[in-house]
Amino acid sequence: MKKILAVTGCPTGIAHTYMAEEALKAAAQKLGVDIKVETNGASGIDNQISADEIAQADGIIIAADKDVNIDRFNGKPVIEVPVKEGIHKATALIEQILAGNVPIRQGARTSQSQPQTTANSTSIHPPSFGRQVYKHLMNGVSNMLPFVVAGGVLIALSFLWGIYSANPQSEQYNAFAALLMNIGGQAFGIMVPVFTAFIAASIAGRPGMVAGFVGGLIANVTGAGFLGGIIAGFAAGYLMLYLKKWLDHLPRQFEGLKSIFILPLIGVFVIGAGIFLLGEPIATINTGMQSWLSSLQSANPILLGIVIGAMCSFDFGGPVNKAAYVTGTVLLASGNFYFMAGVSAACIVPPFVIAFSTTIFRKKAFTEDERAAGLVNYILGATHITEGAIPFAAKDPLRVIPIMMIASSIAAVLTFLSGIEVPAPHGGFLVLPLVNKPLTWVMCIFAGALVGALLLGFSRMAEIRKHTGPLADTSALD
Repeated sequence: MKKILAVTGCPTGIAHTYMAEEALKAAAQKLGVDIKVETNGASGIDNQISADEIAQADGIIIAADKDVNIDRFNGKPVIEVPVKEGIHKATALIEQILAGNVPIRQGARTSQSQPQTTANSTSIHPPSFGRQVYKHLMNGVSNMLPFVVAGGVLIALSFLWGIYSANPQSEQYNAFAALLMNIGGQAFGIMVPVFTAFIAASIAGRPGMVAGFVGGLIANVTGAGFLGGIIAGFAAGYLMLYLKKWLDHLPRQFEGLKSIFILPLIGVFVIGAGIFLLGEPIATINTGMQSWLSSLQSANPILLGIVIGAMCSFDFGGPVNKAAYVTGTVLLASGNFYFMAGVSAACIVPPFVIAFSTTIFRKKAFTEDERAAGLVNYILGATHITEGAIPFAAKDPLRVIPIMMIASSIAAVLTFLSGIEVPAPHGGFLVLPLVNKPLTWVMCIFAGALVGALLLGFSRMAEIRKHTGPLADTSALD
């Protein structure tokens, strides 16, 4: 029996990672292939692949949007694709390996002594520059999110004792609330250095992480924020990558001196000095962008809601969605709770569209499997997991995605018009006690979701009446 290995990983490590795992396992079972899938989720690496398993494998599938240490697979047939292709094209990926039509990664050595050559051995086509940049950026986002969520929720919880409960000079002061605020503030405050460090580490490994982390700290100090962090992360990564190659000619006995002294010293100094110099102009750009968004929010909340809603439901956790979310976290850190309210509403809506639609239209428009998936989306929506809508969107993207964008925009516009504040970056309805108008916020979300549910249900019924189109195949949701 053929043996295939796979590695899955998405930026948040919550949904796509495990959806790809399940899809690959199901496809392997149908094709009679032995497969082991290593998952790089939010809680770390599970089912880790060993060196012996790599040596015995006939091929490896990398379905990841983050750094998953693929150098260990050098010399083996490797397919590297985005995580979504692991979900939607699992069968095709496995069939490609079985057909032997897979290039060998970085040469043709499968062991220390035995070179491997196959009829189909070709030099691997490296990912495009844009794809590499995206992976490095998502590696930073993936590792930053736990700090954002933990810090943000603890800060938000401190507000349960009052908005000034952490201030010793206020009558609302509470010692436990102040403790929550201090812990959350520390976690929240380190998110830019973590973000920057893991961008650089994705490019150049540990030497990049050191320079990137210091660059992120300086971006915090100078007020350069996320823009400065992104610049510092990529600058540190590529600088250290260049230095490592430049110092390769040093004798082997200088390896320790190079890794412990020369690389960190040069990297930290160059990146630190550069970010200090760039700090002021970047801080000015940051301040201008936040001011523009804030002014747009008060001057034209309808336009802002439409833009935010469309972004959040365009790719369900992808880079466009993340751009809106990261902007919300930046403004949250500066005390702007309005923007995140719209972003959260827009992200919560898509799973509820699925849940409401499958409940309202039931057998008229959805299969039994789809209705079962719809029930799960009640939980996913309530906990701010947008990815629950992906199976439906992947099956019929031209119909589902525009409906989701409309529904999310309605919820975001209503949220902005209602002046709702959400002081936590995640958590869905779990943070309702922290929202200034919790019932109104829920109604805004449900209003958008209901409109989307009706649009989806009626469009599905129209499609079914035609007995054509992608609805004829329901296997994607099984």
